[in-house]
Amino acid sequence: MYATGTLIFYGRTGVCRVERVTEQTLPGEKKPVPYYLMCPLYQKGTIGAPVEKVEDGTIFSRPIMDRDEARAFIQALPTVKAEPYHNQNLHQLRDHYRQQLQSFSCLDMARLLRSIYAKKRQAEDKNRRLGAVDRQFMEETEALLYGELAAALDIDRDQVRGYIADALGGRRETTA
Repeated sequence: MYATGTLIFYGRTGVCRVERVTEQTLPGEKKPVPYYLMCPLYQKGTIGAPVEKVEDGTIFSRPIMDRDEARAFIQALPTVKAEPYHNQNLHQLRDHYRQQLQSFSCLDMARLLRSIYAKKRQAEDKNRRLGAVDRQFMEETEALLYGELAAALDIDRDQVRGYIADALGGRRETTA
């Protein structure tokens, strides 16, 4: 069970702080169940989730990486290999990106970003723009990954791209 104040990665919401554990009666239930109340770090509002469903993995969550893990992760980014994925069928493209994002592992998110960044460079080389589906997943994945790195490193999320570039010797094109 997560302790109050713990920062966790919570599904497609990203980093949340566990504010408290309370009890709530779910619809159709007679007995109250333990419930996490969480505040997303980068969104407004409060999220509630049954402790049981979080603990058994029905609802995805995991502890965020710590500062040392974040630094090691950033140093390892140049080794993350990725290939751009091309598919003119937008449903298949969207499904591919969803599948890549499904694990919410930092490595998978970095691989997905590197793939989309490569695709963006290819499009720019042809004087074209990146497609809407690609942009949507790039922005969502950046928000999730950069949010976790920012929380782990205790920096502003807007500073993460520069922090990565600095850690890699100024090579912005190799950033996650």
